[in-house]
Amino acid sequence: MKCPNCGAKMPENSLYCEHCGEDIHIVPDFEPELELNIEQIISGITEEAFEEAKGAADKRKPASKHILKVVLCIVAVILLLAGGCLGILFYQYQSLEYQVGKAKQCVERGQYDKAVDYYNRALELDQESIALKFALAEVYFLKNNKIEYEYLLRSIVHDEGATTEQLESAYGKLIAIYRARKDYHSINELLLASNNEKIMLTYQDYIARKPEFSVKYGYYTSIQPLKITAVGKGKIYYTMDGSIPTEDSTQYTAPIILDEGDYIIKAYFVNENGIGSDVVTGEYHIEIDEIPEPEVSAFSGDYSVPTYIEIMGEDDNVYYTTDGTVPTALSLQYTGPIPMPLGKSVYKFARIVDGVTGNVAECNYNLVLNTEFTTEQAQTKVVSYVNGTGKIRDAEGHFDETEAMYKYQYQAVININDEGHYYVIAEILMDSDGIMTKTGNNFAVNVYTGELFKLQKDGNNNYTLVEIQRESQE
Repeated sequence: MKCPNCGAKMPENSLYCEHCGEDIHIVPDFEPELELNIEQIISGITEEAFEEAKGAADKRKPASKHILKVVLCIVAVILLLAGGCLGILFYQYQSLEYQVGKAKQCVERGQYDKAVDYYNRALELDQESIALKFALAEVYFLKNNKIEYEYLLRSIVHDEGATTEQLESAYGKLIAIYRARKDYHSINELLLASNNEKIMLTYQDYIARKPEFSVKYGYYTSIQPLKITAVGKGKIYYTMDGSIPTEDSTQYTAPIILDEGDYIIKAYFVNENGIGSDVVTGEYHIEIDEIPEPEVSAFSGDYSVPTYIEIMGEDDNVYYTTDGTVPTALSLQYTGPIPMPLGKSVYKFARIVDGVTGNVAECNYNLVLNTEFTTEQAQTKVVSYVNGTGKIRDAEGHFDETEAMYKYQYQAVININDEGHYYVIAEILMDSDGIMTKTGNNFAVNVYTGELFKLQKDGNNNYTLVEIQRESQE
């Protein structure tokens, strides 16, 4: 049973509504037109009987029996009319179409209280009708009864039988009410309680959902970059000491680097309407496993012969520097044996895994060859040879009228196939803009004798020597 005044559910046979306090009429009021018709019929019958009785008395005829018949007829007619009227009233009371029609008529006439009564009765006859709830809500809106208007709309959004269109309409009307009075908290609560992704997506700018962490809470053995994201426009605030964040806390702008240690991260989102979300908490324990330093083949010390510097064993993710700094992911990556430079040098090697730099291996070398033939002499010897072939015109390496030229630069000193120690000289093309590009032509000059060779690589990427003199004879 529902209250005919506000539509709220109430116990059967209750005499008043606990929701609005309205007294309940078990029998509906007679319609004024129908009541007037009954009164006119009964009055007419009574007047006719009175006139007939009077005429009979004037004629002084025995009329007792006749009068009794007339009275009985009157009573019968009255009962018949009353029964008919009650039947009509009962039909109207049970007719959904009649109640809705009368409600619409009352709305057109501005009789909103009566319209509410008719729509409430219609809802008693069809309790599942969402359309009737909308119609009654509109009457309350016309009456400026925003409490009942909001109550009905909320009942619609919680009605499992409501269609998508009806839900969108109800949510839209409710949000319009709250937005008009700048009650953004109610909008946020309404949308979060809906569990309707389409509705929440439509009004996502009014929602303050709690942020999400990119790293799941728990135990880690490496540094973790923690990203915090939230849906909609607004700002994220966080703390790292377990305290509740406020708008005075640190604003999230970039990933939080969780290094070794314990963390309790709390964050919440504030949308552009000033509504804050629930606080989300993440607890992390970071215990970084020690990354061992790379094992280097050449130990620190003095050297007198060309030597390769190699990483023994697993060489993935190894980076190195030659300027004494600690390697980073932006440093040179180890890809194969490195010829030891002439003179003094410092190499630092380290593995970098998941952004974590392991222990550093530092090596200090001093390579001094037992020869008086220098790298500068080796470069001069190559330039002289190339000039003799006609490839270049002068010692600077010019070969045409432009400013472009070939340069011959020392690269390394190496042991080639156990055939001897050689300076490697590379040919480099420098264009008129000063941009330098290796041509792929390389020369080898014996460290001790100064003998010149062309240097090539075979299919296994190994160096081979090509004698200059033999090539000239061919």
